[in-house]
This record gives sequence, C-alpha cells and structure tokens, in this order.
Amino acid sequence: MGQGAEEQQETSGDQGFHASEFLVGLGRGLAGALLFALPMQMTMEMWDLGHAMDRWRLMTLMILAIPLLIGIAHRIGFERTFTWREGVRDAMVAYALGILASALILALFGLLDTQDSLEDIVGTIAIQAVPAGIGALLGRSQLGSGGEDEAEEDEPGMGYGSELFMMAVGALFLNLNMAPTEEMVLISYIMTPWHAFLTILLSIAVMHGFVYAVSFKGGHALDAATPWWHALIRFTLPGYVIALLISLYSLWSFGRLDGAGSMPVLMSMIVLGFPGAVGAAAARLIL
Repeated sequence: MGQGAEEQQETSGDQGFHASEFLVGLGRGLAGALLFALPMQMTMEMWDLGHAMDRWRLMTLMILAIPLLIGIAHRIGFERTFTWREGVRDAMVAYALGILASALILALFGLLDTQDSLEDIVGTIAIQAVPAGIGALLGRSQLGSGGEDEAEEDEPGMGYGSELFMMAVGALFLNLNMAPTEEMVLISYIMTPWHAFLTILLSIAVMHGFVYAVSFKGGHALDAATPWWHALIRFTLPGYVIALLISLYSLWSFGRLDGAGSMPVLMSMIVLGFPGAVGAAAARLIL
C-alpha cells in the first residue's frame, strides 16, 4: 500500500506540474498574441479589410487557420509534452486568445464602433485573430524561460514534411503583415523584370544563408561529406516555392490580385515572396 500511495502521489504531482506549465503557457500565449499581432492591429489596411474583405475569403482564411494552429500546437504547444488531442486543445485555446487579444486592443483604440454592423465588427476581429492566434502559440517558443531542459524539449527532431510545414507557417505569418498593404502592389509596378530576377536570386540566397551559411542559433550544419547543393535542392528551393505559393494565396485572400493580369500577379508574388522567404527561413531557426 505504501508503494501504491507513493505512485499515486507522483502521478498527482506530475498532473499539477503540467497544469502549472499550461497556465504559464497561457500567459506567454497572451503576450505572444500581443507581441506578434500588434503591428497588424495598428495598420489601417487591416481595419479596412475587416469591413471590405470578401466574407467567403475571410471564412476560408479562418478555416485554414485551424489545421495550421493544430500543427503548430503539436510542435510547440502550451506544454512540453502533449498528444495530438492536447494539440487540438492548445490550438483552440490559442485561437481564443487571439480573438480575445484582438478584440481588447481594437476596442482600446476605438476601432470597434458601436455604429458599425455586427458583421463588420466580427470581420474586423476575425481578420486579426488569425495572426494573433499564431502569435499566441509562438509565444511559448519565443518567450520561454530559456532553461536547458525547455530548450531540449522545444527542439525535437523534425521530419522533412514537418520542416516544410514550419516554413509555410513562417512565410504565412510574415505575409499576413505585408500582403494587406498597398506597397506590395506599388513595388510590383515599379520593378522591372531584371529587378524581379534579382529579387528571386536574393530570396533564395537569404533563405539558404539564414539556415546553412551564417551559423545562426538553430541553423543546420552540413556534414563535410554532403555536397553544398544537396540542402539547396532538398530544403531551400522547395521552401522558396512554398513561400511563393503562400504569397499568392495571401494576395488573393486580401483581394490584391482582383482584376490584375498575369504579369502584375507574377511580379506581386515575387515581391511578397521575399519577406515570405525570410519568414520561412526564420521559422526553421526559431520553431
């Protein structure tokens, strides 16, 4: 009986510890939602899109955010160890924190006018809730205590598909900051094809250099026997293609491609693909 009581006490202690970790994670999540989403919450284009964005596109963005958040939560959720079921829970909590943080900040700034329709108020909050929800989950990764044990838990080995997924997350997060702005379209009209070609080369070089060449913390050192082009073909080029596709979706989602011809669409995608590539590369380092 003594041994059984001790085991029961240990189990109870573990559950209390995990509950404590979850509460700390909530605090970090709320801080992350504010830290990562505040630039968008203070951007005029995002306020306008809350009223004007096509509701089907907004709904599509919100629905796509759910599996995205679940994938991130399974990687870096509010607790150190968790199952897929707990990952779904963490994703929903992060989404709720994103909605709460967005509503509070927008209300604080007087951007939720009581004269507006309920649809416009919900739309204004909803469009901000997606990046805020992502920020809530990134909060645990970026605002952690920095302890050695936590660092080890936060850096499990990732499969190839997981690495591509995290690159897509990084590209989307940075694209959500840039795609709503008029400057993306303006730059694409100013640029010549030579500018676009050089932007593509720079985007690929930055992606590859971030992770392999300049030895950032979290970077991936290449084995001496591995040829330099192996990582370029296996990770960097697929990552850049992902960044371009995410950029295309972001521009379409925010209506920046409506009525545009094929060349302006291509140029806009290349322009937005540059910050998308930076975000994709950074995601492999920090997540």
